[in-house]
Amino acid sequence: MDFKKQKPIYLQIADTMCERILSGEWKPDERIASVREVAEQLGVNPNTALRSFDYLQSAEIIFNRRGVGYFVAPDAKTLALNLQREYFLNEELPYIASQMRVLGLTFDDLKHHAEKM
Repeated sequence: MDFKKQKPIYLQIADTMCERILSGEWKPDERIASVREVAEQLGVNPNTALRSFDYLQSAEIIFNRRGVGYFVAPDAKTLALNLQREYFLNEELPYIASQMRVLGLTFDDLKHHAEKM
């Protein structure tokens, strides 16, 4: 995983986990990789991975069955979508809007560019 400097690593890991839920790769009530496995897969400190799990657990997107592991919550898809939207609207969009003003871009410019993608 290629981490960005602008966002804490644990949140980037949580984003990746949410993307797996939103894409349907991880299904409701399905067991997911352990903290240690995620840390090894991504080459991060287990404490960093644990922060991601704690963050998603506090948002009720995943839950822990003591002694068994972590699982995707039944309504995780809706919760993950809401969490991702909220983050985008509150953290990323203000920067994008500011850059658009500075560069003189309009929403029509974005729409035209997006249609070419």
